[in-house]
Amino acid sequence: MITLIKNIQELLQVRETSVSKVSGAEMAVLPTIKNAFLIIKGNLIADFGPMENLPEINADKIIDAAGKVVLPAWCDSHTHIVYAGNREQEFVDRINGFTYEEIANRGGGILNSAKKLNETSEEQIYEESKLRLEEVMHLGTGAVEIKSGYGLTVEGELKMLRVIKKLAENYPVSIKATFLGAHAFPISYKENKAGYIDEIITKMLPEIAQNKLADYIDVFCESGYFSVEETEKIMQAGIEFGLKPKIHVNQFNSIGGIQAGVKFNALSVDHLEIMNPEDIEALKNTETMPVALPSCSYFLSIPYTPAREMIKAGLPLALATDFNPGSTPSGNMNFVIATACIKMKMTPEEAINAGTINGAYAMGLSETHGSITKGKKANLILTKPISSYYQIPYAFGSNLIDSVFIEGQII
Repeated sequence: MITLIKNIQELLQVRETSVSKVSGAEMAVLPTIKNAFLIIKGNLIADFGPMENLPEINADKIIDAAGKVVLPAWCDSHTHIVYAGNREQEFVDRINGFTYEEIANRGGGILNSAKKLNETSEEQIYEESKLRLEEVMHLGTGAVEIKSGYGLTVEGELKMLRVIKKLAENYPVSIKATFLGAHAFPISYKENKAGYIDEIITKMLPEIAQNKLADYIDVFCESGYFSVEETEKIMQAGIEFGLKPKIHVNQFNSIGGIQAGVKFNALSVDHLEIMNPEDIEALKNTETMPVALPSCSYFLSIPYTPAREMIKAGLPLALATDFNPGSTPSGNMNFVIATACIKMKMTPEEAINAGTINGAYAMGLSETHGSITKGKKANLILTKPISSYYQIPYAFGSNLIDSVFIEGQII
């Protein structure tokens, strides 16, 4: 199957030679071709360039994209899409003045989701989760990371990871699975934290590794959750079972989680709402991708990741949704891109780089996703007619997507 998209007003994120990520000042550079074509063969990008260089081709399908923009599908490297029910009552509680921490301390938050998940059948969780996955695909997401972490029991965590595996088998979108058993301490282990960590290491991890249920291991390193020492112990165990770390850090406090992530060569450190100069310094010249979650800041009314300071320091930055029932019940990457521009003062070029090539890096998918490069997956967004790609973050409440291609096919 050969598809030709012609007369593209502007083709974004064009990389003749693939790069793994962009950092610092490079983030402001978004290579594009105006009045372009793109050829898809099977599920891969076969060729692209300016219309005057369009070769003679016998295409099975021709799409005229006059007035429209084409860019790589979003790469959402941090989500909790698999969960049961919702936490809309907590949303109202926060409006009435309760903080996220206060809600958690009275049995809400993560423990609330864990209770619901353990009471819900695996089939029902799959049915609920697939609707969310289908939604984000139609919103332009072509690769997504999904975490466990709402089980907090051996069977609950395995159940979540099996659902993630089933989604990956049944949908064309690229899915990476992350084991987040260390999301919170369950009530039954409130006075025996070492016992729960032992359960993660001796019971959960061997089963996960044996059944190949996860790519990464995550820990919520935060005051009131997992300490730096506990985080390091869990990361080390995960590495021994073949799982690379990706960790939650600096959401409410800076306690040394970033330094721990760098020490263990974490693929990404995520959240970063509270950043001290030493945190930024620790990330310089490392292979660890900082990931910001601006719609979480929006929903919880907490600080935004200081993108300008981080980019000025020469760091890369990725953007992700944090789609989850408690702090970000949205998987809309278009809103994330807009919010990063509006609230974090990222330029449209920086935000698009952060949501495509750098997002792919934060999932270990740089070689196949995140840019318009020959041989990469034909995961693409075709916009409606727009004046320029600046309209994507500018018109933040509008759906500007005409079509989404996943593996070369319109979904």
